[in-house]
Amino acid sequence: MDLGLSEEQEMLKTSARDFLQKECPKKLVKQLDESDEGYSPELWQKIAGLGWLGLMFPDKYGGSGGSFLDLVVLLEEMGYNILPGPFFSTVVLGGPTILAAGNKEQKRELLPGIASGEIILTLALTEPSVGYDASSVKTTAVAHNGEYVINGTKLFVPDANVADLLLCVARTKEAENPEDGITIFLVDAKSPGVDCTLLKTLARDKQCEVLFNNASVPKENILGELDQGWPVVQDALQKATVAKCAEMVGGAQAALDMAVAYAKERIQFNRPIGSFQAIQHYCANMVSDVDGSRFVTYKAAWKVSEGLPATMDVAVAKAWTSEAYRRVTLLAHQIFGAIGFTMDHDLHLYYRRAKASEMMFGDSAFQRAIVSRELGL
Repeated sequence: MDLGLSEEQEMLKTSARDFLQKECPKKLVKQLDESDEGYSPELWQKIAGLGWLGLMFPDKYGGSGGSFLDLVVLLEEMGYNILPGPFFSTVVLGGPTILAAGNKEQKRELLPGIASGEIILTLALTEPSVGYDASSVKTTAVAHNGEYVINGTKLFVPDANVADLLLCVARTKEAENPEDGITIFLVDAKSPGVDCTLLKTLARDKQCEVLFNNASVPKENILGELDQGWPVVQDALQKATVAKCAEMVGGAQAALDMAVAYAKERIQFNRPIGSFQAIQHYCANMVSDVDGSRFVTYKAAWKVSEGLPATMDVAVAKAWTSEAYRRVTLLAHQIFGAIGFTMDHDLHLYYRRAKASEMMFGDSAFQRAIVSRELGL
């Protein structure tokens, strides 16, 4: 296993940081946080022009044929600079799922539109129980006259307020094993019977409640096989979990860089506060958390990208990184003091995202349970 970046990945990393620093300053991030849409269509089209939206798609679908590890490199930079908008929901949750499970017609119809920025996607999975296991899927889809009628509530659906298409995970058959009878449907977000409500969240990310009330979907809109959708969902969740870890690593690195720079320039008692042992230890702990998070994240990302078994590695990465990101931002607040808690400062942008990221795709307790199970305990 070589955790070093290739020359192409280094170029992607550098170009992404330069682009995001120029085109997505913190002033814009704060404006989009307060908006209902949460993204800039102009910036979205610029991102599409860079080829990022189709990074993992084959050339024939308008993509560049990149790997999952390439996407992880890009997401770390997005976490560092904070990119608001539906990139994660479209490029991590949506596009790869269609690429993996869609039929030829679905791929031909949808993937080029995703790569060009014309189609925004999201995954409607979690429900009021907010579980990431098959038993938590209570939304039903019942066959009727060549269509499926969907009823249920999906909660914390990212970017559903601006999505064109929802990948709705529903139960089409009751079975003793809850993983049987799960099907994924491609649902037009604006179709009758689909009602979306934007939620107010700590991170000001665009999480939504989506109600399906007798929403009819043609049977041709089934993604993958009828009743066999859970393995597809598991694969999507595994990739999304690692991708979220990459975002968190980037955010933690940004908080560390801000805090160290401030510790060097802030003078108290006629000396930089970085010369005090307490501040030095804060920074040392932050470095340990950031570097540890990067290692476990890229180890998991490499295994996923290579198609190797990675269940334990992904759970370890999420359990460690989500707590480490929170610790880093809290220590950064200690170093900055009162100024770091003002809305004019940038640090709160990272702290709020750290808190939100802890819960996404399973908190640390959920991930530790997976690790225990993989150990045979």
